[in-house]
Amino acid sequence: MDAQGRGRAENIDPADQWVLNPDTGEYELRLAPSAAQPSVPGPRAAAPGRTGSSGRGTRGRTTAPDRDATEPEVPPQRRRRGAPAQEPPGRRGRRPVKKKSKTKKVLLWTGGIMAFVLVGTAGAAYLYVEHLNGNIKSVSDDGASTGGFNKDKAINILLIGTDKRTGAGNEGYGDAGSVGHADTTILLHVSKDRTNATALSIPRDLIVDVPDCPTEQEDGSTKVIKGTEKARFNTSLGQDGRTPSCTMRTVTELTGITPDDFMVADFNAVKTLTTAVGGVEVCLAKDIDDADSHLKLGKGTHLIEGEQALAFVRTRHSVGFGGDLSRIQIQQQFLSALMRKLKSNDTLTSPTKMIKLAEAGTKALTVDSQLDSIDKLKDLGMELGKLNTKNLTFTTVPVVDNPAEKVKATVVLNASTAPTVFQMIKDDVSFTAVKKKAQASKNAAAAAAAARLKGPQSAASEVRVRILNGGAVAGSAQSTLSWLQNDEGVTKSENAGNAPAQLGSTTLEYAPDQAAQARKLAAVMGLPGTALKPGRSVTNAQGLPTMTLTLGKDFKGPGVSVTAPTALPDTVQKSTADKVECAK
Repeated sequence: MDAQGRGRAENIDPADQWVLNPDTGEYELRLAPSAAQPSVPGPRAAAPGRTGSSGRGTRGRTTAPDRDATEPEVPPQRRRRGAPAQEPPGRRGRRPVKKKSKTKKVLLWTGGIMAFVLVGTAGAAYLYVEHLNGNIKSVSDDGASTGGFNKDKAINILLIGTDKRTGAGNEGYGDAGSVGHADTTILLHVSKDRTNATALSIPRDLIVDVPDCPTEQEDGSTKVIKGTEKARFNTSLGQDGRTPSCTMRTVTELTGITPDDFMVADFNAVKTLTTAVGGVEVCLAKDIDDADSHLKLGKGTHLIEGEQALAFVRTRHSVGFGGDLSRIQIQQQFLSALMRKLKSNDTLTSPTKMIKLAEAGTKALTVDSQLDSIDKLKDLGMELGKLNTKNLTFTTVPVVDNPAEKVKATVVLNASTAPTVFQMIKDDVSFTAVKKKAQASKNAAAAAAAARLKGPQSAASEVRVRILNGGAVAGSAQSTLSWLQNDEGVTKSENAGNAPAQLGSTTLEYAPDQAAQARKLAAVMGLPGTALKPGRSVTNAQGLPTMTLTLGKDFKGPGVSVTAPTALPDTVQKSTADKVECAK
């Protein structure tokens, strides 16, 4: 039991209970006793004539030597709490079961927590210690998030690394006068079943529309910071007083995905966290000497930490094509190596590293108000810790050079592939292979759904359907009705207003004898087999049986397929955290 368990937690830092043993060079748990305890003597010899030859009294206790009758009887020494009862001479007692200390248990229980570090981004909490709460800085999310992650749902965390030159020794990095732009940004998506995750890098030079951002001021009032069209993504933070909540709104505008939480840190996060774990092993396919990032390393494998680690993730002129997209790839390689180190036994079983990580991680963080305590960060970390590195995929928003520029300095979305990437994340589709059993179950469900689309189809003029709006944008039912009647020849259709409840996905309910009609409408609408729901028909205003099409939140517009993509296009770059890659 530790000091806190004894009721003496005031002014005691649990981290201080780990002290260096000079003989072994390791840190050990040293707990002060709750009160001075006298030593426990061994069994005493029996006094002649007082007991039998065994030397034991009637209750099996050893007796004291004869003493003066006026001497008060001294009771036997009490056992220390938790100590085994004294055994009589000649009889071996069982060795007591050695219990793990409470502090060590906490270390083991929280050992699965992962940290993310990117040119100033980290999210880690490895030890539940109350005093660490004071290290954490939090700011309002200004209503831009979902309200915080949920253990029973998929998780989307926005990780932001700024280029603000705060902290000792950082004067030579970043822009001298930067207010702290979104220099490196990753949207981390963790699947609902925790079997896989996707880390989506967003280029800082991507041209986006930054929306209007309601922002809480220091005096508690709210100011709307006007948005900017066709701006660089990195200006969504810092520029014109924008806070991380504005970056969050910009990501939602760009991808259609609303983050649950955000984490922000500056350059010091890379330095302190890599030092805390004892260095991260990286690989170079060539010699690098980058005067701008201060990185000078030869070809091969290196263990880097501190300033050298920061230089590694900042370099760009000496790798790839020398631009920001090349730097993103080297950062992803670094993060993969960091994940492997954090998940290794070398880190998880070292109390010293755990404590250092807890201190470094909490001091490096600025989080939203839903993540403002060690307890909340620990809960998040436990969810992230369930991941296997082979199912953590790193990828980048698909982009192309900005066609409006003669000198290529910015990029724009690749309209042919970016929507697929965003939709897969929204639909919680894995970017890599996951457990065979789970995959087999999904394949079976997909096969059953696909079977519903096979078979004869009715003519469009024979399809009878009522349309309800169940979560699509206002006016979707009417616009779909007009499109079906005027463009597709589905004249026996009607607008039935709003559905009684909102749906995440569009559905088409039909009776068994309407299967041919359902297959035709699915082909016209671009509906997947999963949208077809065999059931019953209803009657329309004329008393005729009709199918029910309910437009869900996934509805994108008349004639736009809602079929969810199940695989990344071949042209989209990706890598998994379990693979060792060398920067080129």
